[in-house]
Amino acid sequence: MAFSRARPPRPMPSAEVLTADMVGIGMNFAASPNPVADIEETLVHASAAGLDEDEGDLRVLAVLTTWFGVHHAHVNADRLVRLVVEHPSARVRAYWAAVATWHAKDRRFARLTRGHAGPALDLLPVGAAFQLERRGEDPRFVGTALRVPAGTLRDRAADVLDPAALVRLHAGYANRVRMGPSWRADVWTVLERDPGLSVAEAARRVGCSFATAWLVAGDFSLMRQVEQPPGAV
Repeated sequence: MAFSRARPPRPMPSAEVLTADMVGIGMNFAASPNPVADIEETLVHASAAGLDEDEGDLRVLAVLTTWFGVHHAHVNADRLVRLVVEHPSARVRAYWAAVATWHAKDRRFARLTRGHAGPALDLLPVGAAFQLERRGEDPRFVGTALRVPAGTLRDRAADVLDPAALVRLHAGYANRVRMGPSWRADVWTVLERDPGLSVAEAARRVGCSFATAWLVAGDFSLMRQVEQPPGAV
C-alpha cells in the first residue's frame, strides 16, 4: 500500500475557515468545529499562520505545538512530510524540522529535518537574543532548527482536546486510533462518509494511490456485506 500520488494542498484558508478546522481537530479556540477537517493540512496551515514574520499569531503556534505534543502518534507522517517539504516558507519548514528533532524518538518524522539547512532561525524577528539570554530556551526546541525563548509559546493541556475527546469529535482521528495513522484509515473514513464514492474519487480526496484506495474499498465493501442484517436488500 505504498503512497504514490499526492493531492495538492488547499490554498491557505481564511482566518474563519482555519479556526473552524483547528477546532475540528481538537484545538480549543472560540469557534464551531469543522469535524471533517483534514488533519495534516490544518497543522501546516496553522504553522504558517503562527510563523508569518509580520503578523504571526504566536497563540496559534503555541496551541499547535501543544497539540502535536499530545497527538503526534496519530498524525499521518507521510502526508505531513510531503506538505511541509513542498511549503514555500523557510520558517514553516524550520518549525517542522524543529518539531521533528523534538520528537526524534518517532522516526516517522525524521524526514522533516531535511526541510531546513543552515543555522537555526529565531522565532521572534525582533529582540530574540535578549529574550533568550534573559529567559533561556523553550526546552522543547533546544538544539533544533528554531530558537524559541522560554515562555514565548504557552504549553497548557487545557488548550487542546485529549485523545478520548478527539475520537468522539473527529471520525478520521478515531479511525487512525483503530487502524493506525495510515492511508487505509483515511480512505476508510471518506468511504464511511460517502459509501457510494468511486475508488478514484476516494484516492483523490485522501491523496493516496488508486491501488491503495482499491484495496481498502474492497475490504470496506466486504465489511458492509457482513454487517448487513439478515434478509436486508
